[in-house]
Amino acid sequence: MSRPIQATVYPAALQHNLALVRARAPHSKIMAVIKANGYGHGLLRTAKAMQAADGFAVLEIQEAAALREAGIHQPILLLEGLFSADELPVAAQYGLSIVVHCEDQLRMLEAAGMQPGAQQLDVFLKINSGMNRLGFIPGHFWGIYDRLKTCRAVRSMTLMTHFATADETAGVAEQLSRFTALTENIALPKTLANSAALLRYPETQGDWVRPGIMLYGATPFHDQSAADLGLQPAMRLASEIIAVQALQPGDSVGYGGLFTAERPMRVGVVACGYADGYPRHAPIGTSLAVTGKRTRTLGRVSMDMLYADITDLPEAGIGSPVELWGADIPVDEVAQACGTVGYELLCAVASRVPMTDS
Repeated sequence: MSRPIQATVYPAALQHNLALVRARAPHSKIMAVIKANGYGHGLLRTAKAMQAADGFAVLEIQEAAALREAGIHQPILLLEGLFSADELPVAAQYGLSIVVHCEDQLRMLEAAGMQPGAQQLDVFLKINSGMNRLGFIPGHFWGIYDRLKTCRAVRSMTLMTHFATADETAGVAEQLSRFTALTENIALPKTLANSAALLRYPETQGDWVRPGIMLYGATPFHDQSAADLGLQPAMRLASEIIAVQALQPGDSVGYGGLFTAERPMRVGVVACGYADGYPRHAPIGTSLAVTGKRTRTLGRVSMDMLYADITDLPEAGIGSPVELWGADIPVDEVAQACGTVGYELLCAVASRVPMTDS
């Protein structure tokens, strides 16, 4: 018998969430962000499920090539652009779009444009409107813009930026103002909105929106749940109880003896640990569901196992199903308990965990 842990991905949920994006941004094209192996859901699996997207965004050229080889014909954007000039002919071969966010990348294009028979690429010019991660600062924008306009390796240009606090109370006003002041009189396509921005700030939606986390049924906000936004979870991480321990008052469980029973208790040992992607730092009391009923974790998560309180679940025993996150236990709830975000948990599901569609 194989180890019972399994991740299940729901294509219908991905399609539902994509349709919600379409409804919330009806005048924009959708660039579905499927980097990080489709946020842990599988690159090709997510692309296939979301074929109604107008384009896809990934990080590495190998991901983009895999999508093209699988028959994906929509625009594919490399979100960090090219990492070396060697990637230019590959990008041209597969008809990829590239972000240009620094001088080195611009020089690559200019050098390519000087070669006989230079091939052209669609370029997304990234403006650093205040996040200070990638992009050209406003003071350098016009010089960069003029160089790209005259570069023979550039077929088309789209202007883009990325918001630092669209999911927080600070909002997007300052960054949006900077971007608008630079670009409002330029008749080129624009893309600004990630999941948080397209949901809360429709004025940022532009010609393209770039949803990520909402496609996978998790919320970009700490104060609004995915269910409240109408999103459906696209992944369920589940396992089973593989052993049961009876504790007496004073008994501890797990490494470090972090939890000590104050009354007689039953503990279910679950086949899931940090080597599967479940966070080791999940505190005692993190929610999970056993036989469809909510309960809590006990003790410290170990490499291959964690502990569930089944004291008040007399029907639970060896073989009982356990949901770590999914429809009953939102991934965002687990993430919040662990002091992180749903993005991290979804992306961290280990390769040793079998993943299937439903």
